[in-house]
Amino acid sequence: MSAALETEIGPIRELAKERRFAEVLRAADALLLAHPESSEALYLKAVAQRMLGHTAAALATLAELERRHPRFSRLYQERGYCYVALKRAPEAIEAFLRGVNANPALPASWHMLEGLYRMTGQAAEAREAAGHVAALKNLPAAVVTATALFHDGELAAAEKMVRDFLLQHGHHVEAMRLLARVGMQHDVLDDAQLLLEAVLDLAPDYRAARFEYAQVLCRRHLYLQAREQVKRLLAAEPANRDYRTLHAMTFVGLGQHERAIELYRDLLPGALQPAELHLSIAHSLKTLGQQAAAIGEYRSAAAAREGFGDAWWSLANLKTYRFTDEELRQMRNAEAAPATGAIDRYHLCFALGKALEDREEYAASFGYYARGNALKREASRYRPEVIELNTRLQIAVCTPELFARHRDSGAPQADPIFIVGLPRSGSTLIEQILASHSQVEGTHELADIPRLVTELQGRDWQLDDPRYPAVLAQMAAPDFRRLGEKYLHDTRSYRSGKARFIDKMPNNFRHIGLIHLMLPNARVIDARREPMACCFGNLKQLFAHGQEFAYSIEDIARYYRTYLELMRHWDAVLPGRVLRVQYEDVVADLEGNVRRILEHCALPFESACVEFYRTERSVRTASSEQVRQPIYREALEQWRHYEPWLGPLREALGDALTRYRE
Repeated sequence: MSAALETEIGPIRELAKERRFAEVLRAADALLLAHPESSEALYLKAVAQRMLGHTAAALATLAELERRHPRFSRLYQERGYCYVALKRAPEAIEAFLRGVNANPALPASWHMLEGLYRMTGQAAEAREAAGHVAALKNLPAAVVTATALFHDGELAAAEKMVRDFLLQHGHHVEAMRLLARVGMQHDVLDDAQLLLEAVLDLAPDYRAARFEYAQVLCRRHLYLQAREQVKRLLAAEPANRDYRTLHAMTFVGLGQHERAIELYRDLLPGALQPAELHLSIAHSLKTLGQQAAAIGEYRSAAAAREGFGDAWWSLANLKTYRFTDEELRQMRNAEAAPATGAIDRYHLCFALGKALEDREEYAASFGYYARGNALKREASRYRPEVIELNTRLQIAVCTPELFARHRDSGAPQADPIFIVGLPRSGSTLIEQILASHSQVEGTHELADIPRLVTELQGRDWQLDDPRYPAVLAQMAAPDFRRLGEKYLHDTRSYRSGKARFIDKMPNNFRHIGLIHLMLPNARVIDARREPMACCFGNLKQLFAHGQEFAYSIEDIARYYRTYLELMRHWDAVLPGRVLRVQYEDVVADLEGNVRRILEHCALPFESACVEFYRTERSVRTASSEQVRQPIYREALEQWRHYEPWLGPLREALGDALTRYRE
């Protein structure tokens, strides 16, 4: 809620406390004329209507509130009060339960549930509700309120309240855990990890905190450590489905998909929400190249939950799947349904864009791609100026003098081969070519370099004065060697013993200076593609996570131009360090470019690299099925089908359209 709106809401809350409900109703209605989306105004209006005896009107207001803000938990509590007023106990119980399921920090709802359960003879449920009432009574009021705000999505207010509480009262297990959960929501995972480690030091048997700690470790790609935490949880509760699901996820993270599939299948019997399990099984089958089986599981996922956007998009994202007329009808109906949530809706939009593209209905296809991008961008916190500032600072800090001063720094091993660039630039093709070599291990997009950057950045990050990359100029040779050795140690879990391995995290192009300083003998390959094809390829791709620059024409054009600027810098200050591989050239002369790539990596030529599509291995990116086929030229010009709508992209790219080969 904005500060201005909060200022207007405050007096209405005071009127409600004074039980002046007729005035509350008038004030709420007046505020809603200017701010019809205000959740708090709608809520206060419903409270006033109920207290004035207008219960049917209150329920109608709550229906509108649910349509606009389905996560707002107090609407379900208020609905429960309405049904109590109407003496409709079963519906009251259902409403209060929806409230506490959305937000367990609602003492009034738990108290009402306790009374309703006793009245209806449900003794066990009454005891459970009473336990929740007692637990919340034992917590400080500020922590309960902050928890409620957190569950209602008011993250900024929750964070401020819990930070103020911790400043006043010091260590408090629940407050620290809540702050960690806020950090998880904001993707500030290093803070969340430290907070949860502190919680577990104080309360080592606190399973909920340990489970969240394991989740943070997974999200930070620390899968071995996460597995150890899950094993501790399973030792105490071997049947716990949440623990078992997270256990399977650790195997996925380490690329052990066969074992993950077994664990997911074990969870299917008795699953209340099997759709997500079918989806996870399908993802692993796809990664293993078992396309027919993956399609069956994706279809099962779509059938298990109506309007399950991720299942439909995953079918589209195979790139080779063709939807039936009936499937297209189902997707269109689900996307148009008012009840469809934003996440399902944009997944459906991207799926429909691909389905209609395959049918050569390009105008309708572009409409869905545009709608999906707009919905995804609306939900994003991406700020292009952060990337552009980082580029300027990399150029200022990573000078020839810096590299000359640290000529002998870093770990000497030549194991890693970094493939960098933008997504949809042919990087998966280059990875598949290299992974077809007997000496090279194909891994996936490893998060280790971004994690090291986060550590160098520190927690007191400021947009206008970030610590990284300036800190590189202050570091000594042992620091860079330590970072290189840490990287090699942390990535060992993804390897099976081959001499070399690939790290295909595309965004590492921003950190080539750091990579050179810590691993001076590693090889770097820049996968590059013609800008219109590359940028439109990103605009029609819905990424599982990250790549937030890809959801608007302006953002992707700015990002591509920044990429060219920074790569020109690396070429100037580290001549010969990075091999540029142009996708169009690989299509035109496969063997010639395979030989260039292998020579750059100091690898002998092997014919298997030319017949890369015969190599059986796990591939986790959007191009997984395409790299299991020979190269085809048609993909080079696919973007031209959309040329009538891409004038703004061409204009935004400017001279990048001609300079990308410089």
